[in-house]
Amino acid sequence: MATTTKRASIPERTLRTDRWWVPQLATAIGLLLFVGYSTWRAFDAADYYAAPYVSPFYSPCLAARCVPMKGGADWALIGGWWKLSPALLVLIFPLGFRLTCYYYRKAYYRAFWSSPPACAVAEPHARYSGETRFPLVLQNLHRYFFYLAVPVAGILTYDAVLGLRNPAGQWGHAGLGTLVLLANVALIWAYTLSCHSCRHIVGGRLKHFSKHPVRYRAWQFVGRLNRHHMLLAWCSLASVGLADLYVYLVASGAFADPRFF
Repeated sequence: MATTTKRASIPERTLRTDRWWVPQLATAIGLLLFVGYSTWRAFDAADYYAAPYVSPFYSPCLAARCVPMKGGADWALIGGWWKLSPALLVLIFPLGFRLTCYYYRKAYYRAFWSSPPACAVAEPHARYSGETRFPLVLQNLHRYFFYLAVPVAGILTYDAVLGLRNPAGQWGHAGLGTLVLLANVALIWAYTLSCHSCRHIVGGRLKHFSKHPVRYRAWQFVGRLNRHHMLLAWCSLASVGLADLYVYLVASGAFADPRFF
């Protein structure tokens, strides 16, 4: 029986009869909404601190123009010459981590570039070079952005712990903002640790798991998180936006933070 390396000649773009384009449309809308909101907040440079809460978009605040944060660390490293929003100094790290993330690459390749539009749907591009050319070759920096995302998650954890104070700086208090920041940092850690690069760092380059039981258990844990990487990517994206929105509303005086004790 003769074989051929050519693709089957099917005139239709796809034989799928379902609404395969709906997930791609929903993905595009969701990403555009977040990009629009985060861009506005990043350049706004206002209402990002409501004692004791600081927006995750602005932490760590590295510019000299950052508002004084009572009880918080003085992260200011950049002098007064920096005229742009302090958020632009730190968002590059989590943004780079998410842009190069394996799931997000799949999401925006399909949603915006139709490469491919969906499974079993022909893509409109005549040529395909993968991620071997500029700028897509920069996607290979993902593992390095992971190293930068981990300390950022650690700093956001510190900020969430500081939420256990009242506006006067006294410990042993909690408000709705405390829960918002704690939930956000929990989702950010879950998303970060579920990263494929993290899974490789924990369990990669080993020939015998039996000789490395601790790394094996860690690899199993990260593997279980990795199975939910897509869900964690969306949940953490929503949580970081909602956390910033909450701090913005409290800082701008839209409402007072409800204190539980």
